[in-house]
Amino acid sequence: MVKDRLYLLENEFADPDMPGRSFYCRDCIALNGILAAFPDCGHDLEVIRVAFPRPRAAVIDAIGVDNQWLPVLVFVGDAPAELADRTHEGTHFVTDMPRLLHALHVRHGFPEAHP
Repeated sequence: MVKDRLYLLENEFADPDMPGRSFYCRDCIALNGILAAFPDCGHDLEVIRVAFPRPRAAVIDAIGVDNQWLPVLVFVGDAPAELADRTHEGTHFVTDMPRLLHALHVRHGFPEAHP
């Protein structure tokens, strides 16, 4: 079964341009919290964690070299195009956090985020 894929950065990472410091992506951490808070949701969602440094091969393979920012939710076949905010070679995906949260609600049963 092919699943939508949610690409997140690893929880903690180093930035080669800022040695000696560690970082996290606030949107990726928030999504990790949502995934943990609602374990009965998203069973048809594949979560892929990738390292911070670019190039991010798994993301490039899915949506192209120009679309490596994260988090990103990549849709499979039957996703309504209006859920996406971008397209690469016919693959629809969403990067805008409010829209991504809405897509998780619509496609994967997560509660809806309060406006």
